[in-house]
This record gives sequence, C-alpha cells and structure tokens, in this order.
Amino acid sequence: MPQDLSKLRVGFIGAGQMATALARGFTATRTLTPQQIFAADAIAAAGARFEEATGGKILSTNAEVASSADVLFLAVKPQQMTAVLAELKPQLTAQHLVISIAAGVPLSTLATALGADRRVIRVMPNTPCLVGAGASAYATGGTATPADAELVQQLLSTVGMAASVPETALDAVTGLSGSGPAFVYQFIEALSDGGVRAGLPRNLATHLAAQTVLGAAQMVLVTGQHPGPLKDAVTSPGGTTIAGLHALEQAGFRGAVMDAVVAAWERSQELSNR
Repeated sequence: MPQDLSKLRVGFIGAGQMATALARGFTATRTLTPQQIFAADAIAAAGARFEEATGGKILSTNAEVASSADVLFLAVKPQQMTAVLAELKPQLTAQHLVISIAAGVPLSTLATALGADRRVIRVMPNTPCLVGAGASAYATGGTATPADAELVQQLLSTVGMAASVPETALDAVTGLSGSGPAFVYQFIEALSDGGVRAGLPRNLATHLAAQTVLGAAQMVLVTGQHPGPLKDAVTSPGGTTIAGLHALEQAGFRGAVMDAVVAAWERSQELSNR
C-alpha cells in the first residue's frame, strides 16, 4: 500500500545534477512539495541552481540537512563520500533512512562508516528522472526494512520506473541506464547530423531525431515486443531501412554500443573496488 508522503522530509547531501533531477521530479509530479525538500552543497552555485529548480531550501551545513530530514539522499562524488559519512555519523539516528546515489560506493562501505544498525539503501537513478522518465534500480542493506524498500520504490516510481536488484547487479545498471542517457544523446545528435547532411534544417532534424527515439522506445515499452521484430516490421525488402541497417552493421554499431555499456560497467566496478 502506498505510504502517505505528505509529512515526509527529504534531504539531499550534495545538490548537483542528479540531486536536482530527483528533487525536481518529486516536485513536478507533486509527490513532495518544495517545503519538504532540503539540501546542502559545498559549492554555492550548485545550491543556488538546486533552489531555483526545485524550490527546496538550501541549508548551510550537512548537519542541518540531517536534522531537518527523515530521508537523506547522499548525492556527492564517490571520492567525497568518506569525509561526508564521517561528518554525518554523529547526526544520524534510528529514524533516518539513508539512500546513496553515488556510483561505486558499496553498501558495506556505508555500513562500516555509519554503523551496521543504520538503515541504508543504494540507488542508481538516471537524469531523465527530471522529466518523470527515469530508469532506476536499488538494493537494500543494513537494517533497512521492507517498508523502507517500499518507500524508495514509491519515490522512484513517481519519476519513472524502479526495480529492486541484488547489489551485485548495480554496476551493470550503472553501465546501462546510469550512463545510457549520454549514449542515447549522442545517437540523437548523430541522427540529427544525418538529417542535416541530407538537407534538413538543424532544428527540424533534431526534433525529428528525438521524437523518433522517444516513439521507438514507447513501442518497445507499450507493445512488450522484443526490439528485433519491431525492427523487422520497419524493414522492407530492398528498401531504405535495410540499406541504413546495413551501413550500421558495416560500422560495427551494435558492437560499439555493447562496448560502451561494458566500459561503463567496468569503470563502476573499479570505483567499487577502491
């Protein structure tokens, strides 16, 4: 059963792009009001952007955020995490749920730094949360309860889709959906460049490219079909599409995309093993 979020207080330690995307998604979908959101960031400009985008309140210190929130999103860079965890440990109580969105920081690190009795969940979201189209996965640890997992599922589902996975799968999630938007943006840009090369105005080419990617993705999600048959349905014998697909195969398109996901997955594993 969905939990009542009307009194939930959510804090962000770090107010960068991913924190802003999540918080803006929560307010845009009216899951939370701006008055329920707090954040702190060592970089004043980041805090100002967060405040402008979300309406949430920027506080002076991480300790103030911890004392103002029930749920804490740790949204700092992995190399900053050790210092942030040491700073937060004295501020945390049994009432806090801690959610880390830092790539490559395992639950064991969080438990060691904060205490094995702390309720911690590790999440890998992506930036399309900003427009309610995120693809997130999460793994529970410590003494996180089923209700905690349900709360995370509920929050993330308001800004896209969310899946519970074993922690061992989060590096792969990072390589696919965490880094994937950048790969898709590059594909959209390349589609647009192709349109411009063929004589279309840039604005129209980019709009057509982005809408084409959106529509194709919706076809996969709505129909539930494998992408292969959907591709075949567009591909007439001796037609334009098969000529284009042949060019992609000659260029090693599918292998390059798989290599990109694997490279991001391997980098996430490197970060986890530091």
